[in-house]
Amino acid sequence: MARSTRETILTAAAELMRHKGYAAVGMKDVVKASGAPIGSLYHHFPGGKVQIAREALVNAGIAYGMLIPTLVDPHDDLGEAIEAVFTQAADDMAATGFANMCPVASVAAEVADTIEELRTTTAAVFDGWLDGGTAYFVERDVPHAAARDVTVALVGALEGAFVLARTLRSTEPLLVAGRVLAPAYRGQRLRDRGSGQPRPEDRTSSPFDSAERSSKSRAR
Repeated sequence: MARSTRETILTAAAELMRHKGYAAVGMKDVVKASGAPIGSLYHHFPGGKVQIAREALVNAGIAYGMLIPTLVDPHDDLGEAIEAVFTQAADDMAATGFANMCPVASVAAEVADTIEELRTTTAAVFDGWLDGGTAYFVERDVPHAAARDVTVALVGALEGAFVLARTLRSTEPLLVAGRVLAPAYRGQRLRDRGSGQPRPEDRTSSPFDSAERSSKSRAR
């Protein structure tokens, strides 16, 4: 099914912000990437660049919020799951030439003190990730307080390690973060969800790639 002009604009904006952040992306960039005429941008998004960015970030946030459950599902030991998350992230960073994995954190850091509307949007995305991750771990029999702690630790360590990995062009920050965090939770058993998720060695594509594709299709 062909995508609408509106969908195409959001997809293009999310991809541009993933690579360049917010300030470096202009309306002309969105026009060029989407193929939509400038009038269509203002027709569908009368709020201009801020509105486009806000809606694109919300779509991306929903897609990337599914990463932790996808990566953790095949494991029944929390410590092993945590190390696997960082190992997969390191593999994907290297495979993509250390490209940015998600636009949300990049934009959040850039606009936190300058564009309140986008700060609150990215804050809501982060809250969604933390609440969703907490609920996921509770469902797998991790006590609520511990579930919240491990989710905050995972998201915070991943985002910080992504910045270091991209800047240093090295997977070391991701691999070390996994090795340091995992022992604190090793031996914590996770209840089987019966999700049918494939084992890590059986996957034919990266969950990070899947999140990116889902982010693009969610705008449809």
